[in-house]
This record gives sequence, structure tokens and C-alpha cells, in this order.
Amino acid sequence: MVRPAACLFDLDGLLLDTEPLHAEAWQQAASHFGRPLEAEELLALRGRRRHDCADQVLQWISAGGNGKAPSREALLAVRQPIAEALLIHAAPMPGAPELVQHCEALGIPMALATSSSQAAVELKAFPHPWLTAIRVRVHGDDPQLKRGKPAPDVFVLAAERLGVDPRHCWAFEDSPAGVRAARAAGCHVHVLPPQHLSGEELHDLYPEIERFLSSLEDIVRELQ
Repeated sequence: MVRPAACLFDLDGLLLDTEPLHAEAWQQAASHFGRPLEAEELLALRGRRRHDCADQVLQWISAGGNGKAPSREALLAVRQPIAEALLIHAAPMPGAPELVQHCEALGIPMALATSSSQAAVELKAFPHPWLTAIRVRVHGDDPQLKRGKPAPDVFVLAAERLGVDPRHCWAFEDSPAGVRAARAAGCHVHVLPPQHLSGEELHDLYPEIERFLSSLEDIVRELQ
């Protein structure tokens, strides 16, 4: 197998099993304002920056007709303490520590390309010292990041900081928004989708993706 020039990793739902925790926090916050979220709505929030998610949830609350929607600040004031209490308990995704350590041993450059803010990444990563091997990071609140996923900016910026062409990089993603971003950047994308999706849902949410990973362990075995 031809090795990539670099590996660009998403964080939530890809390296750390945070997505059910994020979903629970958004669900509790939206329900607090009278608008419980559907499963497909929670899926649509995956991979996006916090403020983009908040604005989307506020649109759903407004469309629900249950009164005036709160401000973004009021919504996040409910959501953030819930999320922070949950996220410190996030476990690694199967094969994630092994893949990062394997890339480090092979000398493959790595970068984090995440929608999470720097503070949120530090909170989630603190219990996982294996993540310190990924030293180049682009966060959702990076001052040089103009647009969040599904725009390609985060992957383009991550590749630029590594000094490589994004077209020669492997990007690892789990969310439809993240996959669209990585593909738009020109990366070769490895997709680890949520396990509960049916074949039809995979086809609808990830068009033009022919192969899906069942675990990051698949890549550890292939990347020699």
C-alpha cells in the first residue's frame, strides 16, 4: 500500500467516542426550550462547529412554534455544562490509539482537523495521553479558519501546516459534513460511519463513498 503524505484526523466520533455524548447534550438543551430533536436532526449536527450547531438548533426551535427561540448564548448556557460533564468520560474509538501510535512509528505526519474549539479539545483529550502524538492541530475556533465543515478549510489548513498537498493526504472522518469537507479539500477519505445506519442511509448520507471502515483497526492492519 502506498503511504499517505500525512494523515488528517477528525476527533469527535472518529478518535474519541464523543458523538452520543454531544447528542445527549444537544437533546437536553433543545428539550429545555420545548423542542426535542429527532434522530436525523442529531445526526445532521455531527462534525459541525458548536456555534453552527447552535444556530441550526435555534432554527428548529423557532420552526417548532413553541414560542420565541432563545438566544444562542442562552442555548449554549444550558448545553455547555451538560456537555462538559459528559465529555470527560469519552472513551477512545476502537483502534484509535493503535492507529495514531502506528502512524507515529512509521514517521507519517499527522494533524487534527476538528470542529471542536481548542478548550473543548483540551478537555476531551486530557484523559488520553496518546493524543499528544498529534502535535499539529486546527480547531474550530482557530483564527485562521474562515469556514467550518462541510467547507474544506479545516483540511486545507491542516495540510498546509504540515507542508503537504491535501491531495496526497488521507483524511479520516465519521460525519457527512466532515466527509464533504475532506473530499472538497481533495483528500483521500476513509469513512467510519455511525454503526446504527442502514445500507440505504449510508448511501444517502455518504454519496460516492464505496468503502466504509468497520473500525480504525482496519487501517492499522493495512498500513504497513
